[in-house]
Amino acid sequence: MRQLFLLIAVFFMTALFGQTKQEKQLSNFVPKGFVIFERISGDLNKDGVADCVLIIKGTDKSKIIKDQNSEVLDRNRRGIVILFNRNNHYELASKNYDCFSSENEDGGVYFAPELSIDINKGNLLIHYGHGRYGYRSYSFRFQNSDFELIGFDSSDDSGPIVNRETSVNFLTKKKRIKENINQNAAEEGDEVFKDTWEKIQVDKLVKLSEIKNFDELDFDNN
Repeated sequence: MRQLFLLIAVFFMTALFGQTKQEKQLSNFVPKGFVIFERISGDLNKDGVADCVLIIKGTDKSKIIKDQNSEVLDRNRRGIVILFNRNNHYELASKNYDCFSSENEDGGVYFAPELSIDINKGNLLIHYGHGRYGYRSYSFRFQNSDFELIGFDSSDDSGPIVNRETSVNFLTKKKRIKENINQNAAEEGDEVFKDTWEKIQVDKLVKLSEIKNFDELDFDNN
């Protein structure tokens, strides 16, 4: 029985030490003036091992302001650091320190878009939710020593009604537009969609590390 307790104690101490060591590894990839805002795990290079995506956020005090209602808002921008897990040792795969706006941006009459990150079938998915007004979603795949944009999807909604959906495949160089032509649609399911396919010109794929601002990365009308 004593041996069992010792084994359990060793197991938990090892797990705790490993976690502490891992956290220290992650902090080495966070640039000065930034903190970890969110952490996502998942396999991004299809080796069966969970990699790590860090969403980082600036800490510049001059970007912390008061709005017209005297509420304190942190307008520091956010960025992304992607790390491959190589035998429990992290290796930098890609980085972009300020490509995302603050979660406290002024959306005017709308709420600021909600940023979410997911990993699905080896692809990195960056999603901006606009609530009842729709969404924008970007799909990246690791190739050519960076994460390259291979897909874009968006939906322009009016509450439950979908006005227009756009889907772009940068690998096949095709764009699909689904547009609701029923102007009398009153609830979900009333839409009548017209499907249009277009060929697009793709000279080179967009690299995640080179994107200056996701707010300006829109392919709905391109």
